[in-house]
Amino acid sequence: MTEDDEVKDPHALIREAAAAARATAMPDLPFSAYRRFEDDGDRLAYEELYFRRRARVTALAAEALIDSEARLDALADALWSVCDEYTWALPAHEWHATHFGRGMDQCLDLFAALTAQLLGETVRLCGDRLDPRVAGRVRDQVDHRVLTLLADDDRPLLWEDWAHNWAAVCGGAAGLAALALWEPGPRLTRALDRCRAAQLTYLGGFGDDGGCAEGVDYWVFGFSNFLYFAEELREATGEDLLTHPKVAAIARFPSAVHLGAGLFPAFSDAEERPRVPEGLAARLAQRLGVRVPAEAVDPGAALPRDWGDLSRTLRWATAPGPAPEPDPEPATTHLPDLAWTVDRGAGVAFAAKGGHNAEPHNHNDLGQFILTAHGDVLLADLGGGEYRKGYFDDATRYDFLHTSSRGHSVPRVDGCEQSPGAEHAARLLHHQRTSEGVELTLDLTRAYAVDGLTALRRTFSWRRDTAELLLVDEVEATRPMPLEETFVSRLRPDLHADHATWRGTTAQARLALPEGCTAHIEEVRTTDHAGVPDTVYLLRLGFGPGEGRTRLPFRFEVAVPSASPH
Repeated sequence: MTEDDEVKDPHALIREAAAAARATAMPDLPFSAYRRFEDDGDRLAYEELYFRRRARVTALAAEALIDSEARLDALADALWSVCDEYTWALPAHEWHATHFGRGMDQCLDLFAALTAQLLGETVRLCGDRLDPRVAGRVRDQVDHRVLTLLADDDRPLLWEDWAHNWAAVCGGAAGLAALALWEPGPRLTRALDRCRAAQLTYLGGFGDDGGCAEGVDYWVFGFSNFLYFAEELREATGEDLLTHPKVAAIARFPSAVHLGAGLFPAFSDAEERPRVPEGLAARLAQRLGVRVPAEAVDPGAALPRDWGDLSRTLRWATAPGPAPEPDPEPATTHLPDLAWTVDRGAGVAFAAKGGHNAEPHNHNDLGQFILTAHGDVLLADLGGGEYRKGYFDDATRYDFLHTSSRGHSVPRVDGCEQSPGAEHAARLLHHQRTSEGVELTLDLTRAYAVDGLTALRRTFSWRRDTAELLLVDEVEATRPMPLEETFVSRLRPDLHADHATWRGTTAQARLALPEGCTAHIEEVRTTDHAGVPDTVYLLRLGFGPGEGRTRLPFRFEVAVPSASPH
């Protein structure tokens, strides 16, 4: 929690949000906004309006949940309006309907499933307080747009075999809608069978180490919806999906990779400071004895955006139950299946990754690393960029800064970046925990499709006690080829003849420049995942053509400015 986070009474927040919803008009969803994605690639114009509408329903539904005397006129209008929508899916996901020759009123994507859950659970909780004409229309629309595709159509939906967050969210939210609206019977059984199978597909995407290649925020999105469905299924049938052998390790993922101060590795399309809903954290403690790092748990300063998060927080955050103190995480975490290494202590942290270049939400980033100190991200991973048309197309994905090697602290060989695809993979050559930190060597040769490159090995030697990182790239080539190293930060480095320094609010990192390199800073104006303008600084170090073996050492020293001798 930061100083700006003020814990507030969630009931007061809900009443404020509901009053604001009643005082303003429901935002329209005009075709001019819908068409923007196809016309110019802009997703945010439509999605901002879409999510404001969902937030309105969520606030009014939450008020109905906490106050049995609340008037439901505004909620009824909001539910009726959502039933009028052309589609419950996002424009970027049209192919989830067109693939089956369906209209957009039967496009079952992430947000159509979440809408079905929101509306279905709202009808259930309101009961006969809600006008039966509204309740009946909601039931009909949830059935037509979502549930009939699971209960009455045998064709597999595209996400049913996607072993990542889509299977968890779509299957979980649709299953919760079915449990909310349908009585036991053959249709409910068929729908739940498919939703349960989707959860098992989701769990199958994890290695035994429980690591989520999509990062902690996508872990929140997928695992929360898995858990919400699993708990409702347990209540309805007695079946407990939390006994699956992978669940305990998956639940520990945030604590395993926490860098400190609420920071997490922003590898892939992840965020640096994801928030974990309080209800999810509480349930993990109650059911599994797993503690989410306190700095990452939503402090209650604002309402969760999603109905699932808000409703479960209201139900679970203060529920009694066993929550034993867990064993502290070791200073060094190595997740062998995920190929992430994290080391933290004394206010500083280091993280690096191997893996392959066809991971969920993949970036071409083998050998990427992060340095943080006392809440400052000194050497950064940019995480996800703004999702625009082409961002998820294989042919154009790596034209974007955030997803390409150019936006990561990895080498460029003979002018070439890393290549996408599972065959372009890192191989772990050495990993050793030490009393002071960790040593790690990755073979990155296969990351690059460069003729004449015979070996590229990257070694990290990190010492948390002295906050020093020695990074060594060893390159072997059968012909001369130029090499370029890039170091990425949102802090502009001070560049001098023999060193560069990144200065944060409370800490700094100093890099001694190797002899013989040419150095320059590239400033890149871009937008972050939310579409907010963002400035990135790429320190580019060029080295002349090398033949045979070339060894490039880089020493980073992290310190608080007052203690720095430089």
